[in-house]
Amino acid sequence: MTAGCREVTLEGASGAPDAPVDLLAAWRPGGFLMERRGAGIVATGELRRIEVPAGPAQATRAALMADAALSDLGVGGAVVAAALPYEGDMPAGLLLPERVTVTSIQPRDLDLRARGARRAAGASCGTPPRRQRAVPEEAAVARGPATTHAPAPTHPAAVLRWRAEPSAAAYVRAVTEAISTIRAGELEKVVLTRSLVAANPGLDLLRLLAELRRRDPDCHLFAAPAAGGGAFVGATPETLLRREGDRVVSLPHAGTAARSPDPGRDRQAAEALLHSAKDLHEHAAVVEVVADTLAPHCADLRVDSEPHLAATAAVWHLATAVRGRLRPSAPSALALAAELHPTPAVCGTPRAVAGALIARLEPASRGLYAGLVGWVDGRGDGEWAVSLRCALVTRAAVRIHAGAGIVAESRPDLEVAETEVKFRTMVDALEACAGTSGGAPA
Repeated sequence: MTAGCREVTLEGASGAPDAPVDLLAAWRPGGFLMERRGAGIVATGELRRIEVPAGPAQATRAALMADAALSDLGVGGAVVAAALPYEGDMPAGLLLPERVTVTSIQPRDLDLRARGARRAAGASCGTPPRRQRAVPEEAAVARGPATTHAPAPTHPAAVLRWRAEPSAAAYVRAVTEAISTIRAGELEKVVLTRSLVAANPGLDLLRLLAELRRRDPDCHLFAAPAAGGGAFVGATPETLLRREGDRVVSLPHAGTAARSPDPGRDRQAAEALLHSAKDLHEHAAVVEVVADTLAPHCADLRVDSEPHLAATAAVWHLATAVRGRLRPSAPSALALAAELHPTPAVCGTPRAVAGALIARLEPASRGLYAGLVGWVDGRGDGEWAVSLRCALVTRAAVRIHAGAGIVAESRPDLEVAETEVKFRTMVDALEACAGTSGGAPA
């Protein structure tokens, strides 16, 4: 092993693995975290930060810049991690961390600080870490109404004073206009979002992340540094894309129903979602685009014949697995994610028409909400999720978003109700953590 490049295998002398690494416990404000059921990465320190200027095709440009940076670094196991905006209307930051901990069958720590030693002739850092064989997505979803997820708790007394942008009434007007546009034949679907804003009462980010993980352990828990010293945190249910070698999987989500604390009503809500013509229509539009986008890069592509139920603490979703075997010419995980982004699950279809309608009907930029969060390594492997159920936390304020997919069958009042349900994941977690001391935004 080359001097200055330290690799530690967290394994007992007997060969039996030690206790699993708690990635959340290893995370520090200013670092990057993405984990699900213990599998994922935590990255600390800053070897290099790359700014991706605002403008069209930002995610695609980010992928090219990440590939170039990793190639220049020339270190096995190095990664680029990022949270990218929904639209390229603000600069994006790519992080090459000094230290990366990747959970795997044999967890490893990689210290990437001594760049000079790495760049010596023939320098290497040993074999790249083997990432954990992914927990099958099916383990996180219910094929029917039965599930191990606990129904969402009822709201506690409000601690944060939330301001809606836009108001429910203004959102109804926007949805009504969108439905009229869809029924006129200009597009098939559009996703409209709204946000809630509150003053930051002194949130402890580590406690907030722990609360999100406790409530939704099957979601992708994430934390990334944001502009101005803020932090972008959340627990998102949707795997946009995971690439490992020549295998790729996407698990698009679309179609939503609120969960109930009552088991009987919860089961009824799940069954109703599985047979909802409106939600099945909305879901099919997303799956078709994902499959069509990945198909040219795959020698073999399989799409589940029908959606299944995926549960969070607050909602049921329809989800469909799209799995493929990549061609040798396939690009990196981030490049593939950039081609998929934004899917109809967060934008609409056709994409250009939906995007123009969003720009006209939404009062403000989405920022990092509904963008991409994840990581990619020098081999092109990595994992990217759609940044939903998330919060932008600055020293002054907390902002959360929620959206609803609008199709011809939509009803404005029900779309407002859907955003309220989706807000609940972050509102409940934030209310539970509000007022705690000792925390500061990353």
